[in-house]
Amino acid sequence: MLLLGTLAACQPKTNAPAEAQAETPAASASEAEAAQVVYLTEAEAAQAQIATGALQMRALAGTLKVNGMLDVPPEQLISINAPLGGIVEQTRLLQGQHVRQGEVLAIIRNPAFITLQQQYLETQGRLAFAQADLERQSALVADEVAPEKNLQRARAEYAALTAQLESLKAQLRLAGLPAGRKPFATTATLRAPKDAFVKEVLVTTGQSVTPTDALFQLVDPSHLHVELTVFERDAARLRKGMPIRFTLPIDSSAEHHADIYLIGRSVDPAQRTLRVHGHLHHDEAHTGFMPGMFVRAIIETDQRRVAALPDAAIVTYEGGDFVFAVGDASKGKTGYKLVPVTRGLAEDGFTQVKLEGQEATGSYVVRGAYALLGKLKNVGEEEE
Repeated sequence: MLLLGTLAACQPKTNAPAEAQAETPAASASEAEAAQVVYLTEAEAAQAQIATGALQMRALAGTLKVNGMLDVPPEQLISINAPLGGIVEQTRLLQGQHVRQGEVLAIIRNPAFITLQQQYLETQGRLAFAQADLERQSALVADEVAPEKNLQRARAEYAALTAQLESLKAQLRLAGLPAGRKPFATTATLRAPKDAFVKEVLVTTGQSVTPTDALFQLVDPSHLHVELTVFERDAARLRKGMPIRFTLPIDSSAEHHADIYLIGRSVDPAQRTLRVHGHLHHDEAHTGFMPGMFVRAIIETDQRRVAALPDAAIVTYEGGDFVFAVGDASKGKTGYKLVPVTRGLAEDGFTQVKLEGQEATGSYVVRGAYALLGKLKNVGEEEE
């Protein structure tokens, strides 16, 4: 009897912990869910400047952030040479200086200029004599006084001198010298072939130069383009015509636009990158643009319609991204539940959101999300 009484007395105590243990997981799940919800009255929501809205279907583009620089095509880089060489008698150019078409770049002195002009005048005189002889021989042959071979010889001489004179005239024109004038010019003037900026000055006054020496390098910035450096892993995402948005260090708030015109077909073996060439839009104001300027660019790689929310609707908390879903109002308060999301495409202040276990037809906080997050943290700390 004593043994039975002892067992009976112990029986309720063994069942009690089991019942308590069975209720613990449900209670814990309910508490965890409640910890992700913050309740506000209408006045509190107005004070926190809470605004709500639904998911929007927007056309967003995927982006690729790259760096590069402004450059000019090879035809816009101009090397200035002295066609016949000589000594630089005068130049006043400075690097960065703007020159207009026809403006004097340098004056070149060369004794050979005198010889060239002399040869031109001598050839011109011989040509006049050859022309007169050709006319005389034509008349004699017509009268059957002179043989035909004399006329042929006169024609050949006249043709040879004509070619020689044209050759000398072209050389004089190339050197910037007058043809058939006296007194002879001892200097030639080099002029700018077009409006441009002086990129580099490679000579000094008194320096002797040859026809192959570059005296100056000019650059015409009217056809600037963007040269971007893209990693090879991103090359498959690029297509001709994709939009480019870029900024310059001198004004990072001003955004400029271009389009992909050419995608490089070779990869730098050291950097594992390739070059992408972009043409600037013609309606852009390119004041202040200079070749070699560093640019930060965004390439819009693709575009599609996706569910998106304003950037202000997404908060980062404990290493994850979340939005607040608006619940039903109860007892004068509205519940705002913290819902995990996955970010997608982002553009113009909107970000694609992929909801996890939440319907996309609900209402979400689009302004004041961080104020709610702060209140949620405060509530959690008070409960602890």
